[in-house]
Parts: sequence; C-alpha cells; structure tokens
Amino acid sequence: MPATEREAETGAAARMRRLVQELRQLEMRLTLGGGPEKIDRQHRAGKLTARERIEALLDPGAFFLEIGLLIAYDQYSGQAPAAGVVTGLGRIEGRPAVVVANDATVKAGAWWPETITKILRAQEIAMRNRLPIVYLVDSAGVNLPYQDGIFPGQYGAGRIFHYNSQMRRKLHIPQFAAVMGPCIAGGAYLPALSDVILMVEGTSFMGLGGPNLVKGATGQDVDFESLGGARLHTGVSGVAHYTARDDHQCLEMIRQRFRDLPAPRPLFHGVPPPKSSEDLYRIMPPDHRLPYPVEEVIERIFDGDDFMEFQPEHAPEILCANARLEGRPVGVIANRRGFLKGDGRPRVGGIIYTESARKAAYFVETCERLDLPLIYLQDVSGFMVGPEAEASGIIRAGAEMVESMSCATVPKIVLTLNHASGAGYYAMAGQGFDPTFTFGWPTARIGVMEGDSAVQALFSAEIDKYRSGGQPLPSELTAAIERTRADYERWLDARYAAARGHMDALIDPLDTRKVLAAALEAV
Repeated sequence: MPATEREAETGAAARMRRLVQELRQLEMRLTLGGGPEKIDRQHRAGKLTARERIEALLDPGAFFLEIGLLIAYDQYSGQAPAAGVVTGLGRIEGRPAVVVANDATVKAGAWWPETITKILRAQEIAMRNRLPIVYLVDSAGVNLPYQDGIFPGQYGAGRIFHYNSQMRRKLHIPQFAAVMGPCIAGGAYLPALSDVILMVEGTSFMGLGGPNLVKGATGQDVDFESLGGARLHTGVSGVAHYTARDDHQCLEMIRQRFRDLPAPRPLFHGVPPPKSSEDLYRIMPPDHRLPYPVEEVIERIFDGDDFMEFQPEHAPEILCANARLEGRPVGVIANRRGFLKGDGRPRVGGIIYTESARKAAYFVETCERLDLPLIYLQDVSGFMVGPEAEASGIIRAGAEMVESMSCATVPKIVLTLNHASGAGYYAMAGQGFDPTFTFGWPTARIGVMEGDSAVQALFSAEIDKYRSGGQPLPSELTAAIERTRADYERWLDARYAAARGHMDALIDPLDTRKVLAAALEAV
C-alpha cells in the first residue's frame, strides 16, 4: 500500500475514534441522569433508577437498543438529559419488547416537551411492529413552566393516551404499566389505559391530584398513601391489579406475565461477515468529501453468504443487493462515492441520476413483492441537475424512486454513514417517509446542503461583484460568510440531528451489525 494511502487510512481511523470517544463521553454523562446525588436519593427512597429497572427487567445479558438518548441534551441549559425518560428495545423472556421508563433523577421524572416526543416514538415502534410495551412510571407529571409545549396540540401529551387506546382496543398489543413512584394528574391515564397495572408498596402513588391540589380544591387534608397508594388502588378502588413489595418483585411480576404470552419467534443464526468489523473505523475518509468503497462497509456488517448485487454494471452509483443479516434475508440500497463509469459515461458517486433512480425503484418494488425488509445505507448528496439531467426525465424518475419507497409496506431501516443531503435524503428513505428505524454513525451529516454550497447560494452575487471589480470582500460580508459556514457545520453535526430526533440513535460503527440485527428482530 502506498504511503499516502496508509496515511489516509490512519487519519480516517483517528478521526472516527475521536468522534466515537466524544460520543461515548456524552452518552456516559447522559446516562447518569440527574447525577450521583440524585441517584443516591433514589436509592435511599428504596427505589431503583430507571436504567437499573430496565436492566433487571430484561433477560440477563440482553442488548438494550436505546432510542433517543441524545434528545434535548443541548437544550434547557443541560437540565434535561435524555428528556427525563429512557426508551428503547430489549428482550424480555426471549421476546422483543419496547420499554419506557421515567427517570426520576431528572426533575422528579417531570415531562418536558421532548419527553412526549420520546414516549410517542416508543409507542409508534410498538404499534408498527406489534411489540409488547412496558411503562415503568415514576413521574411528577407535567413540567409546568413548559406546559404550552406539552399539554395542547395534535402531538401533545393527549396523543400518548390516544395511542394507549388504539393499542388496547384495536391493535391488541399487550401494555404493562408498573407504577413505581408518583403518577399524577393526566399521567395517571397511561397506566389506566394499559392491560396490566402493578404498584409498589410504600413508594408508588396514582391520582388525578396530589395532596396539595386536593387541599386547595376541597379543603381536605390527606396523605399520599391513603389518597392513591398501592393498598387503596389494589384493595379498594380496583384501579390497579397487583401489588409488589419492592421494585425487584414488581419487575419479576412483569416477566412472569410475559411468560403467559404466546411463544416468541425463533432466533435466526447467520454466517459472520467476510471481513472483521474492527476495520470499520478506517473506511470513512478523514475529509467527508473524499470517496471510499462502500463495499468495504457492507462486507463488515452483513453475512458472508448469499450476497448478490442487482444490476452491478448499470447505474453503479447506487448499489442494490440481496443479502442476509444474522440469517435474515434483506434488500440493501447504498450510495457509492467517487468517480465511477457506467453505461459508457462517467458518473459521480453520491449523486442520483435518472438511471439510478429507476434502478432503485424497480429493486424496491421487487423487495416489496418478496416481502424483504430494506436497509438503506445513506451517503447521498442529491439528484443530478443540469440540461442533460432534465432532458432525461430526472424529475419523473426521482418521483418513481420516492413513490416506490414511500408506498413500500416492508420494514425500512436507515443507516446514515456520511451525507444525507437534498432530495436524495428523501429518496433514500428519509425520516419524513416514516422508515421503521433510523440510525447514524458519528460521521452522519443531515441537511439540505453543505456549508460551502449554502455560501454560494446566499452570497455568490455579492462575491462576484467585488471580485469582478478587483475589490476585497468587505469585513461584514466575510463575517456573514463565516457565520453561515459555522451555522451549517453545527446543523450538520450528527449530535445536533440526534438531539432533535432526526434519527433514533447515534451508534458506534463497531455496533452496527448488532444494532441492525436488533432492529430486524423487532420488525
């Protein structure tokens, strides 16, 4: 290998390691919730934390695919880590299930606007994939200073209860609610609309109003236990169904109820990838604009057998292939980068041409007929522009690609490797088209265009005016250009996208096969 290539590989690995290390440090901070003091307070109250509850609920050693860990991490002055709720996928008694757990170490588990977003997303995963869902409730209710972003609206808190009702009455999806702390006001409807309600002696409370509200509304003095404790609701009101002596017994009772469900589907077992995942760090170039062989990524994620590329010589800038992931057959659609040669003409990788759009549309339709899940590996800069592209019918071909993807009923799982720009992001199963799951590497860049392109779009006329006159750019214009570049770099940062829910999770490339396999098991 030439020295320049070795240097590029070394730089690529160093960059990816740095990005992953930064992500890991952020994740470690967020998983502490409200911090060690709040965790100690939770323990002194005889309660486990949200993450300890999830670990005890899942099968020993089971992988927990957390959804939305980075949500809101850069908002509210850092006071809302993970938006005060832990959501994700794990295995309970051998069965994939969705878990929602309020983190009482973060402002007593109060709901922020983004808390609603995360709970709704978890419920949507359960509904789409017909998965049981467990709510581990420990919340002081609405975070009142932010009620305008929580209470009203089509996707406000009320939609949680709408989804509860739909799962219970129409979809027949099992819902288990464990009240393991306070559950106040409208939040009490979340367990009330579940199939099974458990409460914990001495620590749980469920009521439409707490003692202070009751005092103000009726003048009555009453304590938490007699107003809405476990003994009242399991022995008098009949609202709850089971009482547990502590958190551990409560979680074991949920596992017991899971054993009553029909047997889960058998696990698949596949052939390991032909190449080691350890080398994934060195594949993405240190400069995001440089090319790389996407086949090297595929050969480190998917099984080592039954891989077959569809029309490899035609429109090679988009790779379509049949593959397996831990034994499960899937269709793969990926963008190639770099300069390519197809149909006798040079092609620029990462760009969608008329031919590649039609090729992808046909492949998606074939996977739909064969009931094969689709996995999109995004690194797309957009659709081709210019007179030749327009004359070839790029708009119509792009519409066919979007329509086939949008209307496909098979599961669609998206992994953003690098760029996800312009209308190409939409055509490659962008989030607006409701893919089943969306993940990203730390190198992911989601935006309408890159910063340099935005500078050209916004300032090219002014730049040309000064340059044609042989004049230097004014300091105000230079500052505006630099602000635009800085804004785009911030917006295109993968952590920015994850914090706003533009992907379900930002993942270490080394975990890609495990994450995609967990998502496939769920679907």
